[in-house]
Formats: sequence, C-alpha cells, structure tokens
Amino acid sequence: MKKILALVLTVGMILGLAAAPGMAADKTVVIKIAGMKPEGEPETIGMHKFGEYLAKLSNGKYQVQVFPNSQLGKEDAYIAGTRRGIIQMCATGTQTSALHPAMAMLETPMLFDNLAHARRAMEGKTFELINEGFTEKSGLRTLNAFPLGFRHFYTKKILNQPSDLKGLRLRVPNIPLYTNFAKECGISGQPLPFAEVPSALDQNVIDGGDSPLSDIVSLKMYEITPHITLSGHILVIHSLYINEKFYQSLPAQDKEWINKAAKMAADDIWQMVEEGDAKAVATIKAAGGTVTTPDKAFHDYMVEAGKRSWKLFYDTVPNAKEILESAAAYRDAK
Repeated sequence: MKKILALVLTVGMILGLAAAPGMAADKTVVIKIAGMKPEGEPETIGMHKFGEYLAKLSNGKYQVQVFPNSQLGKEDAYIAGTRRGIIQMCATGTQTSALHPAMAMLETPMLFDNLAHARRAMEGKTFELINEGFTEKSGLRTLNAFPLGFRHFYTKKILNQPSDLKGLRLRVPNIPLYTNFAKECGISGQPLPFAEVPSALDQNVIDGGDSPLSDIVSLKMYEITPHITLSGHILVIHSLYINEKFYQSLPAQDKEWINKAAKMAADDIWQMVEEGDAKAVATIKAAGGTVTTPDKAFHDYMVEAGKRSWKLFYDTVPNAKEILESAAAYRDAK
C-alpha cells in the first residue's frame, strides 16, 4: 500500500512539473507604462487605448497598467526606469533627445504645414530616419508617434504682423530648441515652468506664451490672455516606448500584437487631436476670446525664423539634412 501511495505521489509531482510551463504561459502578463500628462490628455488617452487594444488582440494575455501624471516620477526618472526594465514602457516626447539628439527633430520649428502633413511624415521615412540608431543607443524601442497638438501663441494683445513679436515677453520651455527659436523670432523668451505661467501673467511678468489648443482650453488661458494666434509653429509629438530586452523576449505573435496596438492607438490620437482643435477654437470664441490665423507675411516670417533655428540640428544630428528633406517631401499628399 505504501509503495502504491508513493508511486501515485511521484506521478502526481511529475505531471505537475510538466504542466507548470503551460500554466505559467497562460497567466496574465502585466505591462506597466508611465507618462507625464494627466488623465484626459492625448498622451494618457493614447496609453489607455494601447492597453485596451493589446488586451483585445491578445485575448486578455496582456494587462497594461497606466501610470499618468508623473506618478512614477518625472520624465527623466521613468525613462531611466524603462531603460533598466524596472517598468516595461513609457510615453514621452523629445526628452529622449538626451539619449539620441535626432529625437529633438520630432518638434522641429515650422517643419509641418498641418496635421495631415505631419502624419504622412511620422508614418513614413522621416520617422524612420529620426529613429535611426536610437534603439542601439538607448535600449528602448519607439512604437509609434502621435500629436499633442500644434503650439500656438496666447497673448494679451492681438498679433497682426511680425513686428508685434519683437520684444514680446513670452514664456518658453527651458529647452535650447525653444529658446533659440524664440530668439530668432525676435521674442524675449522667458524660460519658466509651465505651472508658474498663470501667476506670471497676473503679475505682468510675461505677455503670454505658446501651447497646444488643448492646454490653452483645459487651463482656460484665454481668460487671462484672450488673443490666440494660430501660428502652429511647433507640433508637439510624443511616442510610446518599450524596453528593448523585454520586447525581444516575447514571441513573434506577441510582438505583432504590441506593434498593432500601438499603431491603432496612434491612429485614434491623430484623429482625436484634429477634432479637438476645432472644438477648442469654438470654446475660446464662445468665452469671448479671439482666434486669428496669421497672414502670409506673418507665416513666411515664422518659416524663415524656424529655418534659422535648424542650425542646432545641423550641429548635433549627422543625418539632419536627410531628415528635413524627407519631411519636405511629404508636404503634398501623394
């Protein structure tokens, strides 16, 4: 009897061990993704969309946990965490240019005429050229590119002509690309954290700033600076990034799911931002603000200022000329 019982236990253990790998494979895989924007912003919506699509494509195998609003630290911290594999994914913008200078060209001043132009470039060769060598340097893989919106001026006075920009005290992000472009426009750029903008406007320290329409509306900037100029001088582009070692450890089918989910999420955000901009303009006007589209002279002035600021890229990005020429090739729909 004892021999029979021992035999049964041994067989049970063997069967259990044999089943263990299969059981492990059936378990839900959790992917943590960190971002800096709060709920409701395009970046955060994009992270949630990615999670929803991946769960559906994988039939529930993957569960994406979204940590927005810098819950896992500021951008540099969660980017570092993703590189080390502490978390699997993150969303960010040109902060990755610290690892690969070409990533700053995602927000090249006066590069794109409109969202359609930008989308063709970001879904084509331009995006590939910007990312050339990035994974090898960073340990991160770029999964997509999606817009947060074009930056437009919000000011206390109407901007009718280029001379209205001369000496204008505008808040700018403390980033060389932005401060240099402001200088080329004749603007007195004031590097300030975005959180300090409302108080700086109240105290007349600055005359305005620039942001995507979604930010202008969500923070009601038009109540203090009622004049919005649709300059569209810089398109803010963010991406979803994944730890390369984690990505390469996955089966081919799972990689396909991740790639497809990222593409689907980006598609949603491109459409959402375009529709959101139209609604934002209506909201600003309904609140008594003015929304003006610059004339050709103003636009041409901004284009020339933008081109002068591109020198920064020529000095730091080996294939900058190829990237700029590629983007220009997508100007007209093919």
